[in-house]
Amino acid sequence: MKFGLERFLEDPALRAPLAGRRVALLAHPASVTRELTHSLDALAALPDVKLSAAFGPQHGLRGDKQDNMVESPDFLDPRLGIPVFSLYGEVRRPTDAMMDSFDMLLVDLQDLGCRIYTFITTLRYVLEAAAKHGKAVWVLDRPNPAGRPVEGTLLREGWESFVGAGPMPMRHGMTMGELGHWFIAQLKLDVEYRVITMAGWRPEEGPGFGWPMERTWVNPSPNAANLWMARAYAGTVMLEGTTLSEGRGTTRPLELFGAPDIDTSRLLADMRRIAPQWLAGCRLRECWFEPTFHKHVGKLCAGVQIHVEDPQHYDHTAFRPWRLQALAFKALREQAFDYPLWRDFPYEYERDRLAIDLINGGPALREWVDDMNATAADLEAVAAPDEAAWTETRRPYLLY
Repeated sequence: MKFGLERFLEDPALRAPLAGRRVALLAHPASVTRELTHSLDALAALPDVKLSAAFGPQHGLRGDKQDNMVESPDFLDPRLGIPVFSLYGEVRRPTDAMMDSFDMLLVDLQDLGCRIYTFITTLRYVLEAAAKHGKAVWVLDRPNPAGRPVEGTLLREGWESFVGAGPMPMRHGMTMGELGHWFIAQLKLDVEYRVITMAGWRPEEGPGFGWPMERTWVNPSPNAANLWMARAYAGTVMLEGTTLSEGRGTTRPLELFGAPDIDTSRLLADMRRIAPQWLAGCRLRECWFEPTFHKHVGKLCAGVQIHVEDPQHYDHTAFRPWRLQALAFKALREQAFDYPLWRDFPYEYERDRLAIDLINGGPALREWVDDMNATAADLEAVAAPDEAAWTETRRPYLLY
C-alpha cells in the first residue's frame, strides 16, 4: 500500500496545483516515507515544491519533548533555512504572522485514532485559521492504526479543550483526512481542502486491522511506542487523569497500569465479576514494574498489562479498551471506596475541571465509577447510543 505522502511524492500531477504557491508542512517524527525519510526532507528534494515554512505539533516537528505540557520553541531549520513554527509553544493556534508565511499547508501527521490525541485538535485549529486567511490545506493521509471500531461517549457541549476538539467518541475510527472533512462540515468552514488519499489501505483486514504490518512503526509521540499501545490507547489514556501509573518511565507505556498499593489479583477477579464481557479480545497479565520517571518513580508497582499483540488471542472487533479501563477503575473503587483515584492537577493547561473529565469530554464515566450502585448496564446505556450515533455521523466522510 501507499500512504498519501508517497503518492504525492511519486505523482507530479498531484503536485501541479502547487505551482507558484508557497508551501508549508505540518509534521512530526512519524511523518516519514517507506524508506524512513522525513517528509520535510522528501518535499525539500522536489524541484516543483517551494517550501517556505514548517510547523510542529505537540512534541515537536522532529520529536524533542517527552511529556505533556512541555513546550517546543520556534526555530530556523539549519539545513533548509526556513522557519519552523511551534503549535505547542507560546501558541496553540497559528498566528497571523505564521499564516502569512505560506499559501498552502500540507498536513502529514500520523494519528492514533483517539480523540484525546492532540494532533486532531491541531488539525482543527489550522483549518479554522486557513478559512480565516484564505489559505489551502491538504492532508497527506495516513492509516488509523486503531482501525474502524468506535467506542466511548461523545464529547459533551462545553467540554471542548485541547484534548477534545469536537463531539466525537474516544475511539473515532477515522483517518486524519476524513476528520478534516468532518471538521469542515461541523464548523461550516469555507476553506480549500483536499485529501491525498492512501492506496490499498484495508482497515478491516488482519493482522494489522488498520496498520499495514509491512510498514515500520515510528513513534508519533515519545510514548506511542508500537501498534499495541495504539490499540489500547483509547482506554489507557484515561490513566493520565488518575493517580495510577500508565507506565511512563517503563518500556511499555500506556499498555499497562498500576500503583504500589493495589491488589491486582483481586482487581482482575473483580473485573471478571462485574463485567466479564468487557475483557474480551485481549489477554490481561499481572505484572510488576518500577517507573524510572513520572508517577510512582522509583517505587515497585503492582500492575496489569494489556496484551493485544498475539494474533491467536487478539479479537479486533471484540476488544473494547475504553470499557476495559473503566472497568479497572470500577473494580478499584469497589476494592477501596476512598482510594484517591482521580488526579487533581492542571491538565493541558485546564485548571478548573478534573483531568479525568476533560479526557472523557464530560463527567459521565467518573460519575459511573464513583456511584457504588451503578452497573455495567448503566454505562452501556450512556455509551452505546453515542457510539451508534457517531457510527452514522461519520459515514458520509469515510474515504476508504
